[in-house]
Amino acid sequence: MRAAARIALAALLACAGAQAATFNAVLIQRDYDPRLERNRVERAYLGHPTGRAADGVQMALKDGALNLDAVGARINLSVVDAASPAAAAQAAKAAGLAAVITDLPADWTRAVAGATQLPVLNVGSADDALRGPACAAHLWHVLPSERMRADALAQTLAAARWGSVLLLTGPSADDARRAAVAQAAIRRYGLKLAGSKPFKLSADPRERDLANLRLLTSGSYDVVWVVDSDGEFARSLPYRTVLPRPVVGDGGLAALAWHAQFERFGAPQVTRRFARNASGRAMTDGDWAGWMAGKALVAAAVAQPKGSAAAFAQALAQVELDGSKGVAMQFRPWDGQLRQRLLLTDGQGVVGWAPADGVLHPRNVLDTLGADAPEKLCKGRSP
Repeated sequence: MRAAARIALAALLACAGAQAATFNAVLIQRDYDPRLERNRVERAYLGHPTGRAADGVQMALKDGALNLDAVGARINLSVVDAASPAAAAQAAKAAGLAAVITDLPADWTRAVAGATQLPVLNVGSADDALRGPACAAHLWHVLPSERMRADALAQTLAAARWGSVLLLTGPSADDARRAAVAQAAIRRYGLKLAGSKPFKLSADPRERDLANLRLLTSGSYDVVWVVDSDGEFARSLPYRTVLPRPVVGDGGLAALAWHAQFERFGAPQVTRRFARNASGRAMTDGDWAGWMAGKALVAAAVAQPKGSAAAFAQALAQVELDGSKGVAMQFRPWDGQLRQRLLLTDGQGVVGWAPADGVLHPRNVLDTLGADAPEKLCKGRSP
């Protein structure tokens, strides 16, 4: 009798497995990621990743296992290392996929989006072009955009009445692009640009003045906004300005998607779970974005457990997510960006969040961070 019962149970489980819908997803990352060089990871610059986004995605799938089991659905995640944008695009063409997650630079992500019509979840690039001129109807962004971070800081400065801003910009092309975004946010929130100066860390004695903090921070201003994609100069700036003034941007106070010291809305439990799953590593922006991408896949599979790939894609576009930041988050239809609060941190703890108190919007105050629907920056989508 026991043997017969075991056979019947095995048959039942086999039948259940046969009926379960399986959604295959791929996470594409660079085989060599310069952001994860040892000397950079050890310095842990504000807003810079310290590990692979796959850790966050895997945690979300583990968190959602019971919900998936309850509806008879499965998500199989494969991780692919790509050596070039072309290789990343080729990986996105794999047969049987339901979704693609990209932890890649902007041009690589653009190549992936151009190679497939599957939903593409961007967790690696904050480039505003992917939300604007280079957007795609099936491209969704979990990581906040550069403009969202700049708007969060500008709102914070306006609320504190720190109206005069000295902007210091690094030498890279990324710095120049991001400084333009910062200047636009400064204008948008009625702040005054007290000055804009370039800086450069160099061993060349002819360029010594470009790293002289007393020369760079001379003048009159309420706050120093530093744009430093590398991170080294920005870290050295607080408490070394000529005037006793706060520093924001890439040093001092930063606007981030996540910080491990956030203590509200169940965040400590999320941080501790992540540390257990990632060998003790503290959760960063990229890890949170990976976690939310995984949660989006789980939510779509639960909503359409027996659906087609098209039904899964539609459900993914309509998910409502809890990211332990105290607000419900959805993807904006006009640019594919995930609405979210941003956390304001000095690296030691979280001192506040944006949108700032008093900022208003006719529909959703979260849409004051980043491009709003009337701007129509993404021509490939309908608001």
